[in-house]
Amino acid sequence: MADPHLPQQALIDAHGDGGFRFAGMSHRGSLLCLPDGIRAWPVATTAALTDAALALVFAQARDLDFFILGTGAEPWAAPETLRAQFRDRHISLDTMTTAPAVRTYNVMLIESRRVGAGLIAV
Repeated sequence: MADPHLPQQALIDAHGDGGFRFAGMSHRGSLLCLPDGIRAWPVATTAALTDAALALVFAQARDLDFFILGTGAEPWAAPETLRAQFRDRHISLDTMTTAPAVRTYNVMLIESRRVGAGLIAV
């Protein structure tokens, strides 16, 4: 399997201790939650938010209206260059620490919004 992932969106049931629980599974490390599913995300800090790390997000831009970035334990303001990349693709970017990002993602998913999230593990 070239891209192992859960091939559907799912609520995040728990987070902390370096990982997440969702869909009856547990995962250590960060997560990328997109319309086509949930996968491991090799981003441990905001410094690792490169074009390559966000390539799948931008590839699915036509299926997203919102992207929530859970920045770990510390708040982080996205630089204008990153905000512009999302704006150019008509995606609203919201950054917050991971705990509120998980809650916001879950609420928006329950509301059937076109949402994705990048969640840095804490």
